[in-house]
Amino acid sequence: MTQSGTRQADALTDAVEAPSLDIVSVTAGYGAHTVLRDVSLRAGASEVISLLGHNGAGKSTLLRAVAGVLEIEKGDVLFGGQSQLGMGSAAIAQSGVALVPQGRGVFPTLSIGENLQLGAGVARNVTDRTRVTLDFVLDLFPALAHRLHEDAGTLSGGQQQMVAIGTALMASPRFLLLDEPSTGLAPVLVQTMLDQIRSVHQELGIGVLIVEQNIHEALRVSDRAYVLRLGEIVREGPAATLLDDPDIWGLF
Repeated sequence: MTQSGTRQADALTDAVEAPSLDIVSVTAGYGAHTVLRDVSLRAGASEVISLLGHNGAGKSTLLRAVAGVLEIEKGDVLFGGQSQLGMGSAAIAQSGVALVPQGRGVFPTLSIGENLQLGAGVARNVTDRTRVTLDFVLDLFPALAHRLHEDAGTLSGGQQQMVAIGTALMASPRFLLLDEPSTGLAPVLVQTMLDQIRSVHQELGIGVLIVEQNIHEALRVSDRAYVLRLGEIVREGPAATLLDDPDIWGLF
């Protein structure tokens, strides 16, 4: 992050009070198929949290439930101590919870700049923050800075992921949910992408919850982690402790 980017981050941080996210005994699924069973998780504003697990464990389902995309059957989600239950995805986004879904959620026929502007439309006070936020995003992802007029569909997978994250940041979120941000990236780019996500947390002071298959890299940039297995939390703890635990790999 450049000195200019740090000043931009300071301006954004001053205007945002980042709350914690509390997932309390959540049960959710699809129709008659229950995926999550009594899942509880806490992610503070001062933390990057990884949610790890095998394919089909329910990781993406949990993020969708938190973001209001999927209805919660039982339990609650508290953001800054306030229940989000029944609010719907649009209202939850307005409250400051931003979801970056798996699969590089960009509009390929729109330009990079137009994609980013769509995110700004969700921001709570667009006129005061949009320019500063855009400068921060372009400082974080300089590869996008000179390509704002190009269609997002012409970008590489890694660059499209930058646009997806940048679009979420343009909404001035107070908490960021990331679903498999390294999917499809070349191994050499995975570390860079997760380092940039860590920078977002450090510079903006917002909480981040990452669902990630690259276990080692996710734990490297996280403060704490939870392991989800068959829809239930089976392990949690400091990321450094889990990284050094040989038994952790048997859970995947």
